[in-house]
Amino acid sequence: MSILKYKGKRIRASDKSLVYRFCGGSLLFLFVAVILLLNLGQIMRTDWDTFSLIRNDGLALSLSPYNFITIIIATGICILVAFLYYRFCFDRYKQLIHRQKLARMVLENGWYEAVTIQGNSFFTDLQSGKSKEKISYFPRMYYRMEKGLLHIQCEITLGKYQDQLLQLEDKLESGLYCELTDKLLYDGYVEYTLLYDMIANRISIEEVQAENGGLRLMKNLVWEYDALPHALICGGTGGGKTYFILTIIEALLRTNTVLYILDPKNADLADLGTVMDKVYYKKEDMIDCVNGFYDGMVARSEAMKLMPNYKTGQNYAYLGLAPHFLIFDEYVAFMECLTTKESVAILSQLKKIVMLGRQAGYFLILACQRPDAKYFSDGIRDNFNFRVALGRMSELGYGMMFGSDTQKKFFQKRIKGRGYCDVGTSVISEFYTPLVPKEHDFLQTIGTLANVRKAVPEEQPMED
Repeated sequence: MSILKYKGKRIRASDKSLVYRFCGGSLLFLFVAVILLLNLGQIMRTDWDTFSLIRNDGLALSLSPYNFITIIIATGICILVAFLYYRFCFDRYKQLIHRQKLARMVLENGWYEAVTIQGNSFFTDLQSGKSKEKISYFPRMYYRMEKGLLHIQCEITLGKYQDQLLQLEDKLESGLYCELTDKLLYDGYVEYTLLYDMIANRISIEEVQAENGGLRLMKNLVWEYDALPHALICGGTGGGKTYFILTIIEALLRTNTVLYILDPKNADLADLGTVMDKVYYKKEDMIDCVNGFYDGMVARSEAMKLMPNYKTGQNYAYLGLAPHFLIFDEYVAFMECLTTKESVAILSQLKKIVMLGRQAGYFLILACQRPDAKYFSDGIRDNFNFRVALGRMSELGYGMMFGSDTQKKFFQKRIKGRGYCDVGTSVISEFYTPLVPKEHDFLQTIGTLANVRKAVPEEQPMED
């Protein structure tokens, strides 16, 4: 990191009372300023050479009715300013709270060094029995907020508190009520990046865009399927899984993407067969589609190498080819309908697709209620880089999705379309599916998009 780069506000031990000092000091200054302003005329007329708080008759000066009014006005102005600051500068107020919490975290956990010094007595020749603690070392920690992201940097000095400073994920997420999006270790420090106010980063379905090999699903979250391919979506009934898949389909249809949709339960996704092609719900048709998808991937891989502008290491997008997506809803339900022989054959094809599909632009999106290991054998589940768990899930379900060794603390909220995701960076964060208005008609919108695309010729028949 450049020396000149702004690190943020330094967290100090005195920040343990930052909110009280800032609010109290600011409001006291404002109160005194208003009092002085309202009494400016009286102050200017006062003869300060003969001024005394005690009158000639021995009585103390009393406040006049005007003085009481000015005090009431000053108090009202302070209350109003405090309300306006909280209402319109809430992010700044939250930053004060965050810095105060970080200072208290270090102090209450004892991650500092202190020395005991003897207090000074009023009589210098007498030794005072009082002693106090003086902090001699406080870890260097910096805090800053940029574009809804919190950046917290901790200096690593190989000291005895290094392990604690390198494992702050859980404390920061639960204590600051944020979601960790990245953790980077540099030479001499570690930087935690957290997303502040996750629900505020939720977007509407109109804002979902697929471009440059990525699909934007939240303001600060993009699934880069070109680099981190294949998605696994899990969630129980009522978790918003179907609407999320339909949102992805609608966004991909606005590009040149070729879609294949499988719905073994002949439910919501199967209805798309009335407005677009390549939608299957019968077992035989779905088996043929999976085999055809694999054959198309192999054919494209071979054809790409024969293209004049082909370069080793470049993918399908470099050659101007369209991505292909196989969207498989209720995958576990489909596998349960197959014989042992059919199940082994389908798993073999899917494993080849997730292993080889990225270069050719062939991607899988599998959806199910729970990713049981029985139907994700041979490590196929580990090759799904983008994982989303929607709605209420058990600890076992989260373990299946994100790995049994994850230290993430999962909390439940009664918000439809909420869950947790990993976009392929091994960082699990809170996730909200795009908002869909009640009046939005997926079938009509997708049908319109499909009709517009019918005039566009497809690449080659061998890829279907």
